[in-house]
Amino acid sequence: MNQYFYVLASSQLCDKIIARPTTKFHPSIWGDRFLHYNISEQDLVCKQERVEELIQVVKKEILSSNHDQLKLIDNLQRLGLSYHFESEIEKLLEQLSIGTHHQNNNIHDVSLRFRLLRQSGFKVSSSIFEKFKDEKGNFKESLITDVSGLLSLYEASHLSYVGESILDEALAFTTTHLKAIVANSKNHPLSHQISIALERPLRKTIERLHARFYISIYEKDASHNKLLLELAKLDFNVLQCFHKKELSEIMRWWKEHEFVKKFPFARDRMVELYFWILGVYYEPKYSRARKLLTKVIALTSITGDTYDAYGTIDKLELLTKAIQRWDINCLDKLEPEYLKTYYKVMLDSYEEFEKELKKEELYKLEYAKEEMKRTIGGYFEEARWLNEGYFPSFDEHLRVSYVSSANVLLIATSFVGMHDIVTHETLDWLSKHPNIVSASTLLSRFMDDIGSRKFEQERNHIPSTVDCYMKQYGVSEEEAIKELNKKVVTHWKEINEDFIRPTVVPFPILVRVLNFTKVIDLFYKEGDDQYTRVGKALKESIDALLIDSIPL
Repeated sequence: MNQYFYVLASSQLCDKIIARPTTKFHPSIWGDRFLHYNISEQDLVCKQERVEELIQVVKKEILSSNHDQLKLIDNLQRLGLSYHFESEIEKLLEQLSIGTHHQNNNIHDVSLRFRLLRQSGFKVSSSIFEKFKDEKGNFKESLITDVSGLLSLYEASHLSYVGESILDEALAFTTTHLKAIVANSKNHPLSHQISIALERPLRKTIERLHARFYISIYEKDASHNKLLLELAKLDFNVLQCFHKKELSEIMRWWKEHEFVKKFPFARDRMVELYFWILGVYYEPKYSRARKLLTKVIALTSITGDTYDAYGTIDKLELLTKAIQRWDINCLDKLEPEYLKTYYKVMLDSYEEFEKELKKEELYKLEYAKEEMKRTIGGYFEEARWLNEGYFPSFDEHLRVSYVSSANVLLIATSFVGMHDIVTHETLDWLSKHPNIVSASTLLSRFMDDIGSRKFEQERNHIPSTVDCYMKQYGVSEEEAIKELNKKVVTHWKEINEDFIRPTVVPFPILVRVLNFTKVIDLFYKEGDDQYTRVGKALKESIDALLIDSIPL
């Protein structure tokens, strides 16, 4: 069980109230673009029928043939098609796990097999890479000429566990030489792929975003399978229509509740939040879960901005107590009016969610509701720190900010709409904060604090984990960020370790946690907060998934 937990402080606050200036966030860059869904249903049905035809053909003609299994699995996953062939891929992986492929001396194939097996939880030792080292213990210089092999080894190295020095060495070795190839050989056939991989390795990439990129790469490959390519393009476009329709429903909910008008001080990022949740799960079968989670993360964003950038401490104390009670009778005790509105919206929204669930599923929502209470308790504690001018230690900060990161809340909520795969045992597992959850949460906290640092320094704000680390250990800002980034690397490795079979909970549960971490990595990588200040990179990613279809 993770050491970081939070209990709402019961101590009385000092009478001193600090008026907090409103933070100015830029408005939504999308306007009403996604409010309406205008797609020909007849055309969509035709495409869906063709997708189903192609799926059956692929199962019959490709998956049952003697095609290169490694390449086939890799292509299915990278083209975004693996969710159609889960049982077939599982059988192929089982065959690979017991085969003699480890005797292969091809660095590309060995690395690919290692990555495919390890990312699916199969036990495979990193010692298989020892044969690619020279007598001095370094990776052989001859590997440098095998660019495809270097790239494959680079991707495999991101599946490392804590203490696997050989994969750390592999990452350093491949990164150095791949960067040199991009710098010195811009016309190399793999140059574009290498650039993308260096920026976002497969282990950290959002699946649909990578599929959008890889389809164009696969099409240029002279050896591509025409059926797979057609299926990948059609499936991407069909899912895009499905997601746009879903987003339209959510945008109407956002508009009908007048969130922007009622909470003008909060960030209006509904499209970005839906994109966030698409990174967590994109499959049609998770539609109910996705819509519910998107609404909850929107409410959480408003809550965070209320506590972080707008509310005064005396009013926030009353609101926090009301949230803990979760009783509409608390409404009359709240002021000013916007807090009453907020409280009613929160309670009404969860009542709406209850109506969408079966009676036997309501315990999942109750669990998620308790996590919302804990998260808001964390928000209040941080608001109290700011009000009192309190500078916590690094460890004390983590005990609170672990909760206020809202990562556990969102993970819990992501389970609510996932039907029968989530059980009481799943929530018991989550309540113990297993390694994968604590690693994801701490990683999210550090990346968020590093990414939002510049913006937070422009306003009155509590010390971040960066500030607290600097003070507790007497180091510079640069050194603190360096050390926290080291922790991020370690937490990624801890996440990888929790996928080793047999797993405590079903694999799709672990994948949700992994995918949350991937999204955080996208939003906050390179010391940038793409959520607060939507930049070019995030806009282009949303364009790719929700606007630009793939030409057939």
